Amino acid sequence: MSTRDDEPIHENARQNVVAVDGADDELEVVNRLEAHTGDGIRHRAFTTLVFDREGNILLAQRAPEKRLWGTYWDGTVASHPEPGQGQVAATRQRLEEELGVGPDQYDDLRVTDRFEYKRYFENAGVEHEVCSVLQLTLQDRTLEPDEEEVAGLLWVPYERLRENPEWYRQLRLCPWFEIAMRRDGE
Repeated sequence: MSTRDDEPIHENARQNVVAVDGADDELEVVNRLEAHTGDGIRHRAFTTLVFDREGNILLAQRAPEKRLWGTYWDGTVASHPEPGQGQVAATRQRLEEELGVGPDQYDDLRVTDRFEYKRYFENAGVEHEVCSVLQLTLQDRTLEPDEEEVAGLLWVPYERLRENPEWYRQLRLCPWFEIAMRRDGE
């Protein structure tokens, strides 16, 4: 599939997201690529912080091919629920797709926060999201990452990262993860 100029259509143009108001109430379904270009369209998103039993967080480096924030490090998985899909179901799906993590590896998946933010990325696009934060603790740390989604994985002591983010500056953290981490425990 291509545009009139024979440029390939970005895969995000084939997906939809849920446009929301500031209270995360659904307004309409919009094209994902349109939601992330120009001034953006506020839409529903989530980020999930995956921990182990020792208090380490699993950071996942976004694949370089990602349109926004490629090679940046994320607080494990982040995405958008499909229209009609809840945050927990969307998180379970993305954990399985991106990391090969199944529901038998955790039993405490929960929503812990929600915030709105807007950030531009270079000249490539924008994130304007009402982002739910979910957390879970892996009982079994077996992972099978999808290389098209994840370029690298790193377990980091969460409290040290949270209290001293400047020590990890070279990792280039995704803005939504930095916000979620800063708000955690407030």
